[in-house]
Amino acid sequence: MKLCVVGTGSFAQCFIPLFKAHPLVEEVSLADLDADKLEENSKRWELPLTYASLEHALDSDVDGVAIITQNWMHGPQAAQALRAGKHVYSAVPSGNSVEQIRDLVKAVEETGGIYMIGETSSYYPGAIYCRARHAEGAFGKVVYSEGEYFHDWDHGLYEVMRWRGGENWREHGGKPPMHYPTHSTGGIVTILDTRTTHVSCQGFVDDHPDQVYAEGANTYGNRFSNQSALFHMADGSMCRINEFRRIGHPSVERMSMFGTEGCFQNTLGGHIWTDKDGVTNLDGLLGCGRHDGYHDVSLVHEIRRLPKEFRGLPNGHQGSHQFLVDDFVKAVHDSVQPRLNNVWMAARYIVPGLVANESSRRGGELLEVPDFGDPPR
Repeated sequence: MKLCVVGTGSFAQCFIPLFKAHPLVEEVSLADLDADKLEENSKRWELPLTYASLEHALDSDVDGVAIITQNWMHGPQAAQALRAGKHVYSAVPSGNSVEQIRDLVKAVEETGGIYMIGETSSYYPGAIYCRARHAEGAFGKVVYSEGEYFHDWDHGLYEVMRWRGGENWREHGGKPPMHYPTHSTGGIVTILDTRTTHVSCQGFVDDHPDQVYAEGANTYGNRFSNQSALFHMADGSMCRINEFRRIGHPSVERMSMFGTEGCFQNTLGGHIWTDKDGVTNLDGLLGCGRHDGYHDVSLVHEIRRLPKEFRGLPNGHQGSHQFLVDDFVKAVHDSVQPRLNNVWMAARYIVPGLVANESSRRGGELLEVPDFGDPPR
């Protein structure tokens, strides 16, 4: 395939070398509105073909685009690209509203194009391990799951938002935490292969001197820096998701799951499996390192399926980057929707958070979570 990476900021640097190295990618081009940044990246990666905008890329003969732009642009840009006849890989989140997600699903169904969300949590070692244990029935019946993303502003968020938004960075910096729940929900949804049906959510009103969440400071009308949601799942289980941006805690993305026969727990202390007979430490199995020349992978990652060209190349987010790129490229090559991170699963990662935010605005009112159908089987 011919692929254009749209957006050449810091996160794109993780993916440009992987797309460039993949044996099923014939040509990689770059697109960015910033001409200086575009020229710099063209030279850095030795990719001479560039486009001055997404629109210019869509008018070209590229087969697909990897959208790694500002996160509030992803939904409309992905739908635009699909309707222009291009396949789409998108950084998270998929969109900013239920309406955007509905239109994105519609675009895929109308065009038959391949869409994949780059949700890293689907390839975290804990998620891979739990999918296997759940498939073999080791959990029994799952009764409760929990996921959380703790990322305090003092852990680099000020720099990121100022870089993205310039002088008016607070307009998007004050985004509701539940508009970005995918690192918390993604693993759970793929393990249980189910969806959320209802949610009640509470929010913490922020009064920090930086005024990120002050009245009228952001385009979302959002006052919450921390949000906690309790979901009812279609399989009968419960799920609690925390999205915190003001917390005296190291940044962490974690997931735990409790069943009638067995439980998986991930804490700062490590990973453990517990059942009625005792406790098993999983750190040796799930810890990431270098294996067979591949970087940042664990023993549960299926590295044999990765291209040999990825050996020695950067990886990230607990080994997920290389698997995400490989999934998308192979989906386009085989003309099939990706198994894990297709548009219907992407909706099940993000829509629960969008509805949860509305619940918190209503003081915790129990709301129904819409669903846009099952992925192709």
